[in-house]
Amino acid sequence: MNDEDLLEVLSTTAGAVRSALDGVDDWRPTTGRPGQYAIDVVADEVAVDTLLAAGLGVVSEESGAHHVDRDVVVVLDPVDGSTNASRGVPWFATSLCAVDREGPRVALVVNQASGERFEAMRGRGARCGERSLTPSGCDDLGRALLGFSGRPSRRWGWGQFRALGAAALDLCCVASGRFDGYVDSSPAGHSPWDYLGALLVCREAGVEVVDAEGRELVVLDHTARRTPVAAATPTLLAELLSLAGEGNHD
Repeated sequence: MNDEDLLEVLSTTAGAVRSALDGVDDWRPTTGRPGQYAIDVVADEVAVDTLLAAGLGVVSEESGAHHVDRDVVVVLDPVDGSTNASRGVPWFATSLCAVDREGPRVALVVNQASGERFEAMRGRGARCGERSLTPSGCDDLGRALLGFSGRPSRRWGWGQFRALGAAALDLCCVASGRFDGYVDSSPAGHSPWDYLGALLVCREAGVEVVDAEGRELVVLDHTARRTPVAAATPTLLAELLSLAGEGNHD
């Protein structure tokens, strides 16, 4: 399967999720697992079925690992930002990242509230619709607009901040120049499905994404947790990492 065909499968999967969500009337938490919503379960079922039928392996937030011995494994978050979705906040996404032996290969992050799509292919750049993505170029924390997950222990001197509640879309905002940086300050961090799709989008846009504790971000372990940090420039990234490190010792 070439990159274009792979992207088409990811697109079909995101479309199947959107159709499934349209058929759900109750978006509140309605399963027995803490933090899980009925929409998560419905979206996961159609997404996993579509990906497996295409001959791909899957690592999904909701249902775990499926055929991860296949050459290409898609790391999937059917609904990233489930709480936003359940409350009618239009900031939630389906995030998909196809990973092969060389790492992230093709990614798609779709805002399921607006239909906006962020996509990337390894070595071939990143796009939002027809527009190539370019970061802001900001290297001054005092002017920076930062996205956060969670909250740092003190104010770092940023210009402004936002905490919007969907890591995949938040990171794509750095790739597109909407945010100047992003920091995961949540107590437990994030899992690979939360950030891998956006990681490839960021990389292909020229934005470095790293773990605040220096760990490898590209992992297929369902139990792994990481703390991604991204910035428009190396200078700003270094400052954010320094501040995040200080926060870990407060």
